[in-house]
Amino acid sequence: MLLRSIAVLTAANVLNNRVAPRLAPLTSTVATAALVAMARRSGVSWRELGFEHGRKGAAIGGALAAGVAVVYTVGVALPLTRPLFQDERALSLSRERALEEALVQVPLGTVLLEEVGFRGVLYGTLRRSHGTVAATALSSALFGLWHILPAMDMARANPALGGLTSGSGEAPSQADTARVVAGSVASTAVAGVLFCELRRWGGLTAPAMLHLATNSLGYLFARIAGRPENAAKPENAINPENTATPS
Repeated sequence: MLLRSIAVLTAANVLNNRVAPRLAPLTSTVATAALVAMARRSGVSWRELGFEHGRKGAAIGGALAAGVAVVYTVGVALPLTRPLFQDERALSLSRERALEEALVQVPLGTVLLEEVGFRGVLYGTLRRSHGTVAATALSSALFGLWHILPAMDMARANPALGGLTSGSGEAPSQADTARVVAGSVASTAVAGVLFCELRRWGGLTAPAMLHLATNSLGYLFARIAGRPENAAKPENAINPENTATPS
């Protein structure tokens, strides 16, 4: 069961990030349904999958989503942190495409699969056989590795992140990209631990709302931040028609 779930997630990750990014909502929905079906056939209950605490989870998730909005507002307002929001993946999109990303691609293409897949199926399956600590550690580690491909795109699209590792604002080298990817894997693994704790207290609703706010509001605040002054669109900007949803 565990290996089959990882295989489904791996296939969806490659399809969403490299093969057909615009079809991510469809791919992720199908993959989510397959994962839930496999878990249910293996005897995992709906409660073990995290479908519980709906009202409590909504209250927790809503409060955390509001906190994300506050943090992003402060981050964009401060000159020191504003460049971190200037992400070419969002800035290169039209208003319509940005709305599609925030309202369709992120909820269905990213959050649905990641929360049900990692905090639902993987966590629930591991917890019933190996306990809470092992379920949290392994599902979070896999969640970190899941972000290798998105982090590679992020390093190219946001030179400021590469600059954090190299000390310059120039386009990141391969070494800078590797450091950004390693940092992303580590940070998302830590985020996975937080999401698992939220899932324990508020079901899947709590981490899903925090996850949705973090990603979808990222598009809004990237457009508010804009490009650096006097900066033209990079010649090697990523084609928005072939760009994975940031996660």
